[in-house]
Amino acid sequence: MQTSVVSSAAPEPINQVMVSLRGLRKTYRRGQEEISVLNGIDLDIAEGAFEALMGPSGSGKTTLLNLIAGIDRPSAGTIHVAGTDISKQSEGELADWRAQHVGYIFQFYNLLPVLTAAENVEIPLLLAKLSKSERQARVRTALRVVGLDDRMNHYPRQLSGGQEQRVAIARAFVSDPTLLIADEPTGDLDRKSGDEVLELLATLNREFGKTIVMVTHDPHAAERASVVRRLEKGVLVPA
Repeated sequence: MQTSVVSSAAPEPINQVMVSLRGLRKTYRRGQEEISVLNGIDLDIAEGAFEALMGPSGSGKTTLLNLIAGIDRPSAGTIHVAGTDISKQSEGELADWRAQHVGYIFQFYNLLPVLTAAENVEIPLLLAKLSKSERQARVRTALRVVGLDDRMNHYPRQLSGGQEQRVAIARAFVSDPTLLIADEPTGDLDRKSGDEVLELLATLNREFGKTIVMVTHDPHAAERASVVRRLEKGVLVPA
């Protein structure tokens, strides 16, 4: 098995659909009240795209991300990602699918403080059929891509916020996922660190062909995306 994280060759232009949503609805119950969060979303995201999703708080952005990532289930409609209808999978099938196909980048990094940067990045590989040396090679490559191969043995408390987020990004793509999901990846960073993270995401998209869906409140961050979409009250509206 190859130990490289992602191919360094520039991807060929691709127009295939990576994510296809049809009639997507999500409702929750609060006592006797039914709360509608997403109201019939139809959306296609091309393979190799970098898309930003904007909208006010409570508009359903994170819910939509979690549905695409297979973390949550729709109340109605279908979700196809890379040709798989994940809305019909069992919990076990969905867990296996997520491990193979989704890298998730959180606003607050979600690094384990008792593990080094390298150990945090290695976590997604622990269930893969890789030898220890293969895992270590992938971890080194991922940390090199994010510019932190000299911080492999540092703990999160020894890193800046921007460095922690770059470790989190390395963790998200170390297993070479089909899709990178980023929920407010610069929301907890200053402008300089945020710009570094955005440039890293743009590099993963441009040079490595990664499909990225990013939620952000920041128009400056959204400018890095090739497509900007807007959600309001659970429906897509012109950006």
